[in-house]
Amino acid sequence: MAADSVTTPPAPVSLLQALGFWLKLGFISFGGPAGQIAILHQELVERRRWISEQRFLHALNYCMLLPGPEAQQLATYIGWLMHRSWGGIIAGGLFVLPSLFILIGLSWTYIALGHLPLVAALFYGVKPAIVAIVLQAALRIGQRALRNRLLWGIALASFIALALFKLPFPLIVSSAALLGYLAGKHRPLLFATGTAAHHGTGHYGPALIDDHSPTPAHARFSLPRLLRVLLAGTLLWAVPMLLLMQLYGWQHPFTQMGWFFTKAALLTFGGAYAVLPYVYQGAVGHYGWLSAGQMMDGLALGETTPGPLIMVVAFVGFVGGYQHIPQLSPWLAGVVAATLVTWFTFLPSFIFVLAGGPLIERSHGSLSLTAPLTAITAAVVGVIANLALFFGWQVLWPQGGQTGPDWAAVLITLAAAVALLRYRVNVIKVIAAAALSGLLFRL
Repeated sequence: MAADSVTTPPAPVSLLQALGFWLKLGFISFGGPAGQIAILHQELVERRRWISEQRFLHALNYCMLLPGPEAQQLATYIGWLMHRSWGGIIAGGLFVLPSLFILIGLSWTYIALGHLPLVAALFYGVKPAIVAIVLQAALRIGQRALRNRLLWGIALASFIALALFKLPFPLIVSSAALLGYLAGKHRPLLFATGTAAHHGTGHYGPALIDDHSPTPAHARFSLPRLLRVLLAGTLLWAVPMLLLMQLYGWQHPFTQMGWFFTKAALLTFGGAYAVLPYVYQGAVGHYGWLSAGQMMDGLALGETTPGPLIMVVAFVGFVGGYQHIPQLSPWLAGVVAATLVTWFTFLPSFIFVLAGGPLIERSHGSLSLTAPLTAITAAVVGVIANLALFFGWQVLWPQGGQTGPDWAAVLITLAAAVALLRYRVNVIKVIAAAALSGLLFRL
């Protein structure tokens, strides 16, 4: 049926029906943040019409503002908007749990077999492809977000601030938000093309939550409800952290992992691609839980599994626990560490959405919030481009510039980029071809 011939909204969706969809999504959400947001848009806006495009993009802009994985937060937000707090918890939780179980299994396999020349050769080919995949993510988000010169300038300034001046992520994001707010007041037309209005609202037919649907009662702001959410979130963080301190002490890897990944969840902005340099610096450089090569291998595994890319933290936790916690059997230590870091990484995302959602619902259609959020989305493009540069340096110049580039890695990166950008080959197929190339070059 043609989209513009649809005149009635779809039938109401029960929580049980939504649960089935969110579970399915947890197993098919490949492609990193950009691919996952595209899947959410296709399924929820175009196909099922659970939410209109304008409301979808308004929620997405808020999730872009938050530290943490924006695709998982977007699923949490839509689940909450449709079915209250439990709907959000189910949507966000099922976005994460399948990939946690898969990555625990893959991490154990990597530890057991990663030393074999065959496996090492496969990972040698995959790492250069990861550079091309991150670059593709920057270009895909940029094509959607950078719709005028101001937004292009914000993205370029964000890239320069990170690549040359090593400025902190929070400063870059807050500066972009301030610039967007000021520009929105004085030049509002600059942001009309960066909002949902540009994308043709109503093109897919009426939605369950449409552009002008009234805010559901549970999504309206209430101070007592806000305090309850904050108290529950604080307890869910403090109880396991205090238990770890009581059992193992502050300096134990379990406790330090909980604290480090709490900071990663709170202090890094721009989604998974922006978090990864911070995780790399801490897990490899400061704590030494795993090596630089293992971190890149973990990213390769993260790209080939469903769920948020930041689920690579489960790999970091598993390998760190397996190698550095003698009190438990290596396998059990790895499983416990992977579960802990996942808990502390994703808990803040639920709190941000459930606490901040009512305030955001009051503001849809308000340029005073839309302009800063659009500017932040532009800054995120620069953050992701910087990550492509960061990984490219690690993979293509493995000796840190002391010798020439690894020309085999350069060739694989270029081939992967052409396949992704020119011929739009599926990411999984690109990774498989890159792994085979690594096998040929090494063996």
